[in-house]
This record gives sequence, structure tokens and C-alpha cells, in this order.
Amino acid sequence: MELYLKISNINDFIFCPLSIYYHELYGELKQELYYAKAQLDGKAAHETIDEKRYSTHKTILQGIDVYSDEYKLMGKIDIFDTEKAQLTERKKQIKVIYDGYVFQLYAQCLCLREMGYAVKSLRCYSLTDNKVYPIQLPEDNSEMFEKFKTTICAMQSFDIATYTPQSPDKCSMCIYNDFCDRPLASKKIQ
Repeated sequence: MELYLKISNINDFIFCPLSIYYHELYGELKQELYYAKAQLDGKAAHETIDEKRYSTHKTILQGIDVYSDEYKLMGKIDIFDTEKAQLTERKKQIKVIYDGYVFQLYAQCLCLREMGYAVKSLRCYSLTDNKVYPIQLPEDNSEMFEKFKTTICAMQSFDIATYTPQSPDKCSMCIYNDFCDRPLASKKIQ
């Protein structure tokens, strides 16, 4: 059986591959027990998409399932405007455009294209300050597209048994720090 990766795990994998394991392990628990305020705010920001209340316009696809056989990816998109051929990833607040944000959009874009949709523009949208951040298409940024493919390969071949965290800063910010058996920082920064 072939393994399909969750698009939503790409950003988490870049942050720390162990966070995906802990998310799956504690996923059935009430998230308020281990989520930090930023994660709860982000989840709340997605409610209109998840419940398909963002728009009633027929040209706006919201929260639909997408997949790619070529890249072995599956997940959901936030918003795709079929008239503008514009794909939008919404975030509660964007201070920095992280590679993970770009890679999530690339994954969604590639899935939509494989499913027969034309995607001509990508963007991240910051809800808190109402800012839009245009993102280059994969074919327009070969360096980022190669990094995306390298990340997907790393996810597909990841071995949790041999992984050692590398960043004390990331460990200190991780919502799973208290549960992790390999943290590089003993306490979360409050």
C-alpha cells in the first residue's frame, strides 16, 4: 500500500517531524489540554472554511478534498476561486512567510491541477491584519519547488527511531515539549 502524505503535515514536518507523531497520539484528547493559544486561534480561523460558510458563490471552492497520485499527497484546500484560478491559504496571522506555508500551497496547487483545475495564482491571506501575500507558482520558482520536492521525499522516507531534534529554539516553542521524549529544551517559553 502506498503512503499518501497529509498536506497539513508539511509545515509541521519542517518545524519538527516528532510534532506529527504527538499530534496523532494526542489528537483524540481535547485540544485545549495541549494546544497553545496560537494553535487554538488558528483552528478557529479555519472554521468558516471547514464548515463551508466562507462563501455561497458557486465559483468559490472551499475546504474540498484534494489529492495527487504523482506526489502521493492528500488534504484539503482553503479557498479556490475557479473564475480567477486563484488558490488562497488562510492563516490567523502571518508575520513571516515560512517555507511550510509555500509548500502547503504548492501541494494544494499540484493536487488541484492533477484533478483538472487550472491554477494561475497562489496567495497567503492573514486574517488578523487583512494582508495578502502573493506566492510564486511552483514553475516560477525552481529553487523553492526543488526544496518542496526534497521535503516531500524526506517525509516519505522519515524514520522516527533515528530522528534527533536539532533546534533548542523550536523545542522550547513546541506545544508538545512537555510530552516529548527527546526535547532539547526543558520548558516551554511562556
